[in-house]
Amino acid sequence: MNEFEVSLSLIVLFSLFANTAIALYGVFSKPNLVKKLISMTILSDTANAFAIVIGYRAWPSPEESPVPPVLTNISGGYAAVQELAQRSVDPLPQALVLTAVVIGLAVTIFLASIILHYHRTHGTVEMVVSG
Repeated sequence: MNEFEVSLSLIVLFSLFANTAIALYGVFSKPNLVKKLISMTILSDTANAFAIVIGYRAWPSPEESPVPPVLTNISGGYAAVQELAQRSVDPLPQALVLTAVVIGLAVTIFLASIILHYHRTHGTVEMVVSG
């Protein structure tokens, strides 16, 4: 890895951790339910981005042209399969993120409808402790 890739990786990781901190701050400190919902959405999107970063695989070197991870040499044997495995991106994080996006959308819509019902019942979206 060269200096640019290291600094870019650090910037991405720092921004993911900063997003996580901001989202957790919004969830725990804001009394407004809509702001909590937005913070939870930011937190889930940050977790999805983190899973994508984990599954990312860079090109071997900037001088080489990108080669798609397709097995073209069927008779190449073990060496061709090993080369394919080195070039391919892990599909598990991508599948998990796709599933998480769909579930996150459903949960967000469900929570928005609960907040709307709360607003219709109490006339506010602030979490107020009445004693």
